[in-house]
Formats: sequence, structure tokens, C-alpha cells
Amino acid sequence: MGKKVRQTSAEATQRLRVVGLRPTRQRLELADLLFAQGDRHVTAEALHGEAVKAGAKVSLATVYNTLHQFTQAGLLRQVVVEAGRFYFDTNVGPHQHFYVEDDGTLIDIPGEEVAVSSVPAPPKGTALSRIDVVVRIRRQ
Repeated sequence: MGKKVRQTSAEATQRLRVVGLRPTRQRLELADLLFAQGDRHVTAEALHGEAVKAGAKVSLATVYNTLHQFTQAGLLRQVVVEAGRFYFDTNVGPHQHFYVEDDGTLIDIPGEEVAVSSVPAPPKGTALSRIDVVVRIRRQ
């Protein structure tokens, strides 16, 4: 028999309700895995693996859908490092990222450590949403 899914926290339930998401069993299980460890960067595949290991019965498609719902609700931030490779970030505050090319990990850069000196005016009828800076590094 697999591991029993741990009890989801009341904090996960409250977090979902505050942003207007119904706290379903699968959302609660994933929210608990995502937010119980503090700020982190995770791919859908990695979170799916954690969920399965914890005993949750959840498909990879459900994980993707839930991560996108959480992002739309403002609980997560999507970080694109290249076409087809992106992470979900539990830190939605102002910050940027180092991307370690050797192992595909992200490291937060505090927001005040990166300054963008000039940004072109957005096209008429649009507004600037945010600026994402990904600094690529390699280990020595």
C-alpha cells in the first residue's frame, strides 16, 4: 500500500478561498505540497511526482490545469526560461531570477538588486504588467 496523503492544512483551504477558488481535494493536496515548504520553483512534472509520492491520485493534466488556475488567481507566478520550459514560482512578490543552466534550477534575485533603466512605451490600448529578468548562469 502507498503512503497515505497527509492532511491538508487549513492554511491551504483559506488561501484558495481568498482568491475565489473552490477548495477541492486535488487543489488542496497540490496547494499543501506547493506552499508548505516556503518559496520555491517547481515544474508541473516535479509537482506531479511529489503528489504521486505523497499518495495523491492526480493526473499530470490536472496538475497543469491547477497550476494555471493558481497562476491566474495570483497564487503563483509563471517563469519562462526558454520556449517550452517554464516553472511555477510561489513567490509572487517583486523579484527576478538566476537560471542555472547546468541543472535547470532557479534562484531568486531580490527585486531591488535588478534595475531596468528604460522600457519602451507599450502599444496603444495595453499596459505594462510586469518585467521578467532571467539571468543565465553556469556553475564553476
